[in-house]
Amino acid sequence: MVRRHELTDAQWRVVEPLLPVNGSPGGQWANHRRVVNGVLYRARTGVPWPDLPERYGPWQTVYERHRRWSADGTWQRILAELQIEADASDPDGALARSAQKGAEWAVNIDSTSCRAHQHAAGARHQPPRLPAKGGGARVEADGREALGRSRGGLTCKVHLLADDRARPLVWQTSPGQRGDNPMLVPVLESLRIRRSGPGRPRIRPDRLRGDKAYSSRDTRAYLRRRHIKATIAQPRDQRERRRRQGRAGGRPPAFDKDQYRHRSAVERCVSKWKQFRAVASRYDKRDYIFNGTLTVAAIAIWLHDTVQEPSETA
Repeated sequence: MVRRHELTDAQWRVVEPLLPVNGSPGGQWANHRRVVNGVLYRARTGVPWPDLPERYGPWQTVYERHRRWSADGTWQRILAELQIEADASDPDGALARSAQKGAEWAVNIDSTSCRAHQHAAGARHQPPRLPAKGGGARVEADGREALGRSRGGLTCKVHLLADDRARPLVWQTSPGQRGDNPMLVPVLESLRIRRSGPGRPRIRPDRLRGDKAYSSRDTRAYLRRRHIKATIAQPRDQRERRRRQGRAGGRPPAFDKDQYRHRSAVERCVSKWKQFRAVASRYDKRDYIFNGTLTVAAIAIWLHDTVQEPSETA
């Protein structure tokens, strides 16, 4: 019986080939499906790891698998493969439209703050434990473990790109006091959607939509250099400053109201993400583990959007 927050049979058939295979005798993995369901249950409910239901097995096994796959990039690789499969199987999808002649691939940028629970504080200063082969833990230079003080207290900020179907593409974490505009370039340059066949990955969208927080001359100049159309609202103070300067203020930046209405996709993406309580409130001490939790929630969003369940009458 499939319970809430767990993978359905159709979703499991998509995810199973993407998971690591068993090792040599004596180093066999525990049941992958049970462990993945335990990670999804914890991400959705936000319960402490020791409070996982017994049906998912020992909580130490579930936690260690999640920690290991967050560190070595397994969750990120699964998400990348889901994006490739969605691109190949849906010719009318938001990703595939960039390959069509005359069509436009647009992405939407925004940020959201995640209040850090008291369990997220107190991480040790020494480097985190990583698997023997590889590892991708990242610690913020100006805010250890991407935690910082803002008006809301101890918070972590997630800067993300979403497509027009309200699905997360890429994101970066930062301390809560970090502004939105300085993170636009790092987030946009991390965009890398691989193709199902030969060809270079898609790294340059045709259009970027953002709110007033991303309106600056440097940002617009950067987007022009990369030949990316900008649909970014301009705050009132910038409009008034340009009017006061007269002809020296230059022309106002182009702004398409109809295009800007589609920016709500990133807000709907954040709403989907924060249905997972381990995302809405950060419980993870380490930044790389929290990024793993974000990736697990993103995988669930992509599976829900792309995997069609067989009808009961079929």
